[in-house]
Amino acid sequence: MTTKKTTAATLRTENTNFPIVGIGASAVGLEAFEQFFHAMPVDCGLAFVLVPHLDPSHGSLLTEILQRATTMPVIEALNELPIEINHVYIIPPNRDMEIFHGELQLSIPIAPRGQRLPIDNFLRSLAEDQQENAIGIILSGTGTDGTQGARAIHGAGGIVLAQEPSTAKYDGMPTSVVHAGYATHSLPIEKMWSTLQADMRNVSLHIERAAPSKTVMGIKHILIQLRAITGHDFALYKQSTIGRRIERRMLQHNIDNIDIYARYLKENPAEARILFKELLINVTSFFRDTEAFAVLEKSILPTLCADKTDDFVFRAWVAGCSTGEEAYSIAILLREFMTKTRQEFKVQIYSTDLDEDVITVARAGFYAPNIVSDVTPDRLQRFFIKEESGYRIKKDIREMVVFATQNVIKDPPFTKLDLLSCRNLMIYLEAELQNRLIPTFHYALNPNGVLFLSPSEGIGNYTELFSALDRKWKFYQAIPSLLSTHLLTSQQATFAEQRKVKTVEKVTQPNKNINFSDTAPRLLAQFFAPASVITDARGDILYVHGDTGKYLRPALGLASLNIVEMAREGLTLELHAAIHAAATNGTFTLSREIQVKTNGGFSTVALSVRPLLDSEGIQNQLLVSFQDIATPKPLRKKATQAPESMRIGELERDLQLLKENYQVSIEEQQAFNEELKSTNEELQSTNEELQSTNEELETSKEELQSVNEELITVNSELQTKIEQLAEMQNDMKNLLDNVNIGIIFLDTYLKIRRFTREAGRVYRLVNTDVGRPLIDIKSVVEIDDLLDAAQQVLDSLIPYEREIHFDGNTWLLARIQPYRTLDNMIDGVVLTFTDISTRVKTIVNQDALLLADGIVNTIREPVLVLDSNLVIVSASPSFYTLFHAKQEDTVGRKIYHLGNKQWNIPALHELLENILPHSQVVENYELKHDFPVIGQLKLQLNARRIVSDTGLLQLILLSMDAIHD
Repeated sequence: MTTKKTTAATLRTENTNFPIVGIGASAVGLEAFEQFFHAMPVDCGLAFVLVPHLDPSHGSLLTEILQRATTMPVIEALNELPIEINHVYIIPPNRDMEIFHGELQLSIPIAPRGQRLPIDNFLRSLAEDQQENAIGIILSGTGTDGTQGARAIHGAGGIVLAQEPSTAKYDGMPTSVVHAGYATHSLPIEKMWSTLQADMRNVSLHIERAAPSKTVMGIKHILIQLRAITGHDFALYKQSTIGRRIERRMLQHNIDNIDIYARYLKENPAEARILFKELLINVTSFFRDTEAFAVLEKSILPTLCADKTDDFVFRAWVAGCSTGEEAYSIAILLREFMTKTRQEFKVQIYSTDLDEDVITVARAGFYAPNIVSDVTPDRLQRFFIKEESGYRIKKDIREMVVFATQNVIKDPPFTKLDLLSCRNLMIYLEAELQNRLIPTFHYALNPNGVLFLSPSEGIGNYTELFSALDRKWKFYQAIPSLLSTHLLTSQQATFAEQRKVKTVEKVTQPNKNINFSDTAPRLLAQFFAPASVITDARGDILYVHGDTGKYLRPALGLASLNIVEMAREGLTLELHAAIHAAATNGTFTLSREIQVKTNGGFSTVALSVRPLLDSEGIQNQLLVSFQDIATPKPLRKKATQAPESMRIGELERDLQLLKENYQVSIEEQQAFNEELKSTNEELQSTNEELQSTNEELETSKEELQSVNEELITVNSELQTKIEQLAEMQNDMKNLLDNVNIGIIFLDTYLKIRRFTREAGRVYRLVNTDVGRPLIDIKSVVEIDDLLDAAQQVLDSLIPYEREIHFDGNTWLLARIQPYRTLDNMIDGVVLTFTDISTRVKTIVNQDALLLADGIVNTIREPVLVLDSNLVIVSASPSFYTLFHAKQEDTVGRKIYHLGNKQWNIPALHELLENILPHSQVVENYELKHDFPVIGQLKLQLNARRIVSDTGLLQLILLSMDAIHD
C-alpha cells in the first residue's frame, strides 16, 4: 500500500471536487455493469472506477464491451492516471488499484490468488482520499469482497448502494453489505441513478439553503436531544462530521429541514439511538497502516520490553477500539515478540469503545473472510481458527485483551501504561477536546511509555509532555513531568464524578475536670470565703463563687469569660500582673488597697491570686479572690501632709504598677513571640507533611480510581463470561433432563460428576451421590464388571460397549468412552446406557419369521405359526390347499379373522386363550366346525408354545389333522 495515503484527506486537489463512484462486481458481473451504464446519462457529473474480479492470466475485453453500453469514455486504468468527470475507468488484470489525490495508483498484488480482495482495497483508499465525496456501489457477485470497503465509505460519510439481493444473479456480495448495515440504500440497478441524483441534491439543499446560524442552532438542538436520550454529549465533536451524519439520516427520512428533523428526533427516541450509532464512526482493520505496525514491531516493542524481569506486566490501552481489530493486532505482535525473544510476560490490553454493540463483536473475536487482505497467511494460520463463515481469533490471543465500554473523554483513564493507542479518534474532535486528551494520555502512561496515533493526528503544542520517536507514523514517548496532572486539574476535565467527602467534625477531648462544687467551698472556707473565681492559666473563668459584680462586669463586644477583660476600672493592671506572676512562677500574689470604680464611686479592694494543684501535683488552675477593705474615718486634726504630696505618692504607685505591667507585657510578648515562632515552624513542618500526605492521597486516589476502572472493566468481561457460562449451563441442564439416554460422567477416580435421570434405570442414583465413587452405588442389574471396563478405558483410551438385558424384555447398550476436555486432555470417562429393546425385538421378530418359514416349509400337515398376539406369522402350503386360502389373506391377520371370521370358533378360543397359556403343549384337541367353503370338518389340533431364553421370542405352533368319519 502506498505511503502517500497519509495526507490524502488534507491534500485533495480541486480537480476531484466531484463525486467518484467505485463499483465492485465479481467476474460474472458484466451484465450488471451493462445494465447500470444503460441507465446512466453521459453528463451525470460523476466519475466511475470499475473493479471487477478478473482472471489475472488473461487480458480483459471489458473496456470494449462497456464502451458499447455508454457514450462516456471507457479507459483501462494506468498508473498515476488523473480521474476526470464523466469518465469510466476499469482496473487492469493482475493489478491492485488505489486512489491518491484523485489519481489512480496501480501495483502488483502481494496476496496469493484466491485471497485477493481488490474491491475492498480500492474502496478503502477511495474513502480515505475522497471522504464524503466517495460513493461505493456493490453489484452481483459471490463472496464478501466489498464489505470492508463499504464500511470505510460509510464511516467517511459517503454513500453506499447495494444491488437488491433478490435481483442479483449472485447475491453473496450485496447481501454481505446489506446484512453488515453499511448500505445507504439496497435497490435494483435501474433505480440507482435516480437515487444518487436525489441524495446528491438533498445533501446540499437543506444545509446550503439555510442560514449558517440556523444550521448551527439546528445541530445544537439535535445534540441536546441526543444527550437527553443517550446520555452522551457530542457538543465538542467536529461540527462538519456531525453535520454529514445528520444529513445522512435526513436523507433516509426524506427530510430537507434540520429543524423538522430535530422535532422528529424528539418524538422518536429510536431514531436518536440510530443517530447515536451513526455518529460513532467504527472504521478499522487488522494492522491498519502496515508500515506503522512494522515500526511498532521492530522498534517500539523491543524498546519497551528491554531488560524486563520475569514479573513484568505489559500494559496497553486501545482507546476507541471499534470492533477490536487493532487490539488483536497489537496482541499478535506481542505474542510474536515473546516467541522470537523467548520471553514470557503477562500482557494486559484494555480495549474500550463508547459503542456497546461493537464491543460485543470485539469480544466474540469473529471476523469475515475478507480479513485475508489485511492478515498474512502465516498469521491466519497461527492466530485464527478457520470456520465456515469466517475466522475466529484463537484463545491465547483473545485472553490478552479485555474489552469494555468507556467514554474516553469523561471516564477515568487506565494508568501505568507502556503503550497507549488512540488512532483515528481525535480527528473527529474539536481542538478543545484534543487539548484535554493529550495531557490525559500523558498522565496514563508510564515515564517513557509510548503514545501511538494515526498519521493524521498529533500532540499539538504539548511538546513538553512528549518527544517524537517516529514523526511519520506518530509514535511519541512520554517525558517524565507533573505538568499533565496540573493541566488536568486546571482544565477541570474530571474523569469521574467526584466523591462526596464528608467533613470530619473536630472533637475536642475535655480536660480532666475538678469537682468544683466540692473543692471551692472547702478552699473558700479556709480563706474566709471571699468572692472568688477559679480560672485556667490564661485567666478564662471556670467557676464563680459569691457576688463578683462589684469587681467584674461583662466585656463589651464579643462575649468573653476572660477575667482580665471583665475586670472593672482600676483592677485591670493589678489583676493582669497577679495572674501572670501566679501562672508563670507559681507564686501566691496579694495586692492591697486597690481603688476599684463601682457605681460611680471607688472602693478599696484587696486582690489575691493563688495557684491550685491537682491530685498529681500539676498546676492547672488559679484561685482569684476579692475582699473589700473598709476605709477608716479621718481624724479631726490638722492635716500633716499637703494634698499635693498625697497625689504625688498615688501617681508614683500608679507609675510603678504601669512599669511592672509593661515589663510583664514585654515578657509576655517575648514569650508569645517565641511560642509563635516555634508554632510557625511546627506549622510549616506540619504543612509540608500535610502537603506531602495530600499528594500521596491524591496519587492513591487516582490509582484507586484507575484500579476501580480496571476492576469495572474486568468485572464487565467476567460478567459476560458468567452469562455465557450460565447459558451453556442451562443448555446442558435441559439437554440432560430431556435426553432419553442414561448418562453418567465419572472423573479419573471413577467418582460421579453428574448424571441424567435415565441413568437411574441402571443405578439407584440420587442428587447427593455426586462426588461418590460409582462402586458404592447399587446397580439394578448385575454389571459389576462394568467398572473394571471403565478403568480399562481410562488406561487404554479404547471405547468399550456391551449389551445388557434386564427387567423382562428390556435391553440396554452400555458404552464407555474417554471424557476429553477442550484442551484434549483425558479427565475421566462417560458411561451411556441406550435403550435398544425395540431394535432387539425387531431382530428377534425377523429371526422368528425365518424360523416359522423354516418350520412350515418342512411339514406336510396343515400348520399355522402364531405370535403371542395370535397373529399368523406363517402357514404351511398344505394349510392353503386344505382351506382354499391365499397367503396374502392369511399372514399378518389374527386367526379369528381368517376367511370372513370362519375361524372365530369358541372351542378354538378356549384352546388358545385358556388352555395353552397354562400348558406348554396341548395334544389331540378335537374341534368340529362347519367351514363355508369346504363344509363340515372334524380337526384334531396339536399346539405348542415356543419361548426363547430372553423371552422376546414367543411363538405358537398349531398343527391340525383332518379326521374323516
